[in-house]
Amino acid sequence: MKRIIGTRSMGLRTPIIEKGDNLEEIVFETVKEASENHDISLNDRDVVCVTESLVARAQGNYASIDQIAKDINNKFDGDELVVLFPILSRNRFSILLKAIALSGKKLHICLSYPQDEVGNYLMDEMDLFNSDINPYQDVLNIEEFRKVAGEYKHTFTGMDYPTLYTELAPNSEIHFLNNPVDSLQFADDVLVCSIHTRNIVKRQLKEAGGKNILSLDEILTQPVDGSGYNADYGLLGSNLSTENEVKLFPRDGKEFVENLQKKLIDHFDKQIEVMIYGDGAFKDPVGKIWELADPIVSPAFTDGLSGTPSELKIKYIADNELADLSIEERTSAMVDRISKKEKELVGKNETLGTTPRQITDLLGSLCDLTSGSGDKGTPIVLVQGYFDNYSDN
Repeated sequence: MKRIIGTRSMGLRTPIIEKGDNLEEIVFETVKEASENHDISLNDRDVVCVTESLVARAQGNYASIDQIAKDINNKFDGDELVVLFPILSRNRFSILLKAIALSGKKLHICLSYPQDEVGNYLMDEMDLFNSDINPYQDVLNIEEFRKVAGEYKHTFTGMDYPTLYTELAPNSEIHFLNNPVDSLQFADDVLVCSIHTRNIVKRQLKEAGGKNILSLDEILTQPVDGSGYNADYGLLGSNLSTENEVKLFPRDGKEFVENLQKKLIDHFDKQIEVMIYGDGAFKDPVGKIWELADPIVSPAFTDGLSGTPSELKIKYIADNELADLSIEERTSAMVDRISKKEKELVGKNETLGTTPRQITDLLGSLCDLTSGSGDKGTPIVLVQGYFDNYSDN
């Protein structure tokens, strides 16, 4: 019988993971049990994907707000600190702001408007459009902001973030601006809190004469009083664990994925790939939020997942080359066309409409949607057939 099923994405349930658990063994046993109990045959280039949260929990990669505050004071000498372009998030940033406030410094919280870096709005776009404010050059204080925005509440959370953030950091002033250089009028020390724009923002500040300019990925890059840490991403990718503790992005991911891959290959005798995934890279069409609040979709993956897809667009070929054929002839011709495709397809018309993104970004987005962020309890995702195409039996 001809093959009907293409790519499959399956969420796998696990026990509740805590610090010190042997996660490599737990993931291996979970995949093994799934294959045996649910009649799943593993194949070459199947992908076992593990959420970053599971890895960080097993590592015990946590830090308290006191430990974060201590590192802030270790790296900033001044009495005042600009907290520049944080995202609007209770899970991602409110706990970090609470920690930064514990440093005892006066904070100047500078929010971009009308939305943050990942698409969370703090005012109605039309209210801004109908005002006489130039968002590219005007710096607003809270009173000027309220005249335009009123008591605007976030679409999904119902939060008034300017109010929340000033309550979390009582010794603070809040400002609204979009040119990062404008923040230098408030203090010499700047903590850049944006995620994906952090490098260009730091460059702009330094070229404008800023002196002590750091970003979140430079805080907790090594242990502080026994804390967890991440040498590559610091506080980026962290989220709230308890009211006084954050879970950090996992570290030593390459070692984990390679060790797990070896276990899987040795047992199943198939070239199985492994990756750690965090947030997917997609945009919510209702709230306009870009979901990627982690610094990267996949902090670690095995070598077979490097690169981008090289695919033909079936619709383009069908419309332009196969329109006058019967259904059987079209199908046969398409299989033949795909089986003989060139390895290098960049710039070819027949690729129009394909998605030339990193394989790990695509897989990570698939996994994030499959596992969800709530109570599904499937922090491992088995992806099968992702690298197959229409010509594979």
